[in-house]
Amino acid sequence: MAIPVLTIDGPSGAGKGTVSRAVAKKLGWNYLDSGSIYRSLAIAVLKQQLSLEDEGAIVNIARSMKLEFDCGDVLVVRLDNIDITTQLGLENTGNTASIIAALPEVRRVLLQKQKDFKQLPGLVADGRDMGTVVFPDAKNKVFLTASAEKRAERRYKQLIEKGIAANLAQITIEIEDRDRRDSERKTAPLAIADDAIYIDSSDMTVESVIAEVLNLIH
Repeated sequence: MAIPVLTIDGPSGAGKGTVSRAVAKKLGWNYLDSGSIYRSLAIAVLKQQLSLEDEGAIVNIARSMKLEFDCGDVLVVRLDNIDITTQLGLENTGNTASIIAALPEVRRVLLQKQKDFKQLPGLVADGRDMGTVVFPDAKNKVFLTASAEKRAERRYKQLIEKGIAANLAQITIEIEDRDRRDSERKTAPLAIADDAIYIDSSDMTVESVIAEVLNLIH
């Protein structure tokens, strides 16, 4: 029996995580947050105080680490049965992740790790290259985006609600820069799969985006 896969790709701040988790929950499918894979490995590497140049040791951890994504109201990520959700956003985690992501053998092992999430009854995979690189044969693909201005507004609102000072113009510039980097990078660039449904959520509610994606599956 073929295992159904829904890929939801798109730029940062487009709402991929919120939509993907909600769809996975409604369908009762497994969920993959590909953005957390490298950060989870970074946390494991930092915990074991490994040299970031020891590719062999990092690859061994990448092979053996056990990752789980729990789609409740908020995403909970477990590494080897330990909740690491609060560590994922730390500066040190992000910096370490970007260094180890450049190691070719690590990328190869983590690519397979992502493919291994494809299990019954189905998988919702959220990322930037899910439909183009990781699951190119997926029958259902979505490219979810929104204007840089709209994504910046959402990010600004999130930060203000958390009591964090923010500058809307600066956030917009950062988002545009990140889009350019993601689209121009040599390995697995942000791109729209030829067979993906394009959804611009700039003027849509989260609920209407979720409904449209579920409609695609049904």
